[in-house]
Amino acid sequence: MDSAQLASLIPETATTIVDIGSGAGFPGLVLAVLGPWKIQLIESNARKSAFLREAARVLGVEVEILTGRVEKVRPVPADVITARACAPLPQLLGYAAPFCGPQTICLFHKGRGVHKELTESQKTWQIDVMSIPSVTDASGVVLKIKGVAPHER
Repeated sequence: MDSAQLASLIPETATTIVDIGSGAGFPGLVLAVLGPWKIQLIESNARKSAFLREAARVLGVEVEILTGRVEKVRPVPADVITARACAPLPQLLGYAAPFCGPQTICLFHKGRGVHKELTESQKTWQIDVMSIPSVTDASGVVLKIKGVAPHER
């Protein structure tokens, strides 16, 4: 349910999703089950990537799984970028930026430290952010972020 709550936040026009730090497949594999999107899962750990391949096979969903550090992956423009428990927001925005186009939205699960992460992020990133209460965790939110760009220096 935690991952599934993102489906209602994805624009109807979206066709591509990049999930950064996919781990056990949350939220990427869940979204692959729920929707028609073309989903790319990026995971640096080879064992976790092998699990993702097997899980996708068993679930009968088509996803592209890239094993490697997100910084080393050739970025493809995405309509939506997701991540859960991957990195602090300033770092996560750095991972996401190469995949962002003008209409890209980022949907990031965040917990109690979200206010501190937002404050830190706004020192180096220009973002348009909306905080949406999580339906599964009273202390969690989903950050819906548009317009990801580094501050000009």
